[in-house]
Amino acid sequence: MGHLLAVTVHAANIHDTVVGVDVLKKALGIHSSIKGVCADAGYRKTFELAAVRLGLSVDISERIKPDGWEVLPKRWRIERTFAWMNGSRRLSKDYEIRSASAAAMVMISHISTIIKRF
Repeated sequence: MGHLLAVTVHAANIHDTVVGVDVLKKALGIHSSIKGVCADAGYRKTFELAAVRLGLSVDISERIKPDGWEVLPKRWRIERTFAWMNGSRRLSKDYEIRSASAAAMVMISHISTIIKRF
C-alpha cells in the first residue's frame, strides 16, 4: 500500500508534472529523509529534472510493451492506492467547493483505508 506524504488539489488547466514539483517540495519539507521518488513515464521531463536538482533519485516506470505482460510493482502500489481512494463515496463526485477541503477529504479517505486494513 502506498502512503500519502503530501496532497495538493489544483485546477484542471495546470499540468500534473508542474504541480508534482510543488507536491514533492511539500513532502520534502515534511519528511526530509526522502531519498528517492518513483513516477510514471508522463513525469519524465519537468518533474524528473526538478527531483534531480533537489538531490533525489528518480525511478521512472516504463510503459508496458504491447507484445508482453510484465509486473510493475511500484506502479501497482500507486494505482492500487488510487483505486482504494475511489471507493470513498465523498471522493466519487466533486462535492467540495474549495481545494483545501478536497485535499483534506483525500487525506481522510486514505486514513480510513489504512485503519480498515489493520
